[in-house]
Amino acid sequence: MSSVIQVTDSTFKQEVLDNELPVLVDFWAQWCGPCKMVAPIVDELATQYEGQVKVVKLDTDQNSAIAKEYGIRSIPTLMIFKQGQKVDTVVGAVPKTTLINAIDKHL
Repeated sequence: MSSVIQVTDSTFKQEVLDNELPVLVDFWAQWCGPCKMVAPIVDELATQYEGQVKVVKLDTDQNSAIAKEYGIRSIPTLMIFKQGQKVDTVVGAVPKTTLINAIDKHL
C-alpha cells in the first residue's frame, strides 16, 4: 500500500506548507499519460523516503486554485516544499534518478 496522500485545495496548507518534513508534491490529472508513467515512481519514492520526506498528490483538475497559485502549466509537475517554501521543481515524466537527486539536495 502506497503512503502517498491525496491533497486538495483545502488541505494543501496543512499537509504541505505546515509540514515539518520536506514534501514532494505530484501535480497530476486523471487524463494525463505521462502522469501515469510517473505515478509508480512517486509511489516507490514515498516508500523509499518514508519518515524523511512526505509525498502527496494533487489532482489539478479537481484543485485548480493551488495549481494556479503555483503556476502549474504542464503536468506532471513535481515540486519539493521545505518549511512552507517551494525549493525545487521538476516538470515532465523524468527518470527516478532525477527525482532522487532533487529530493536528496533538500534532505
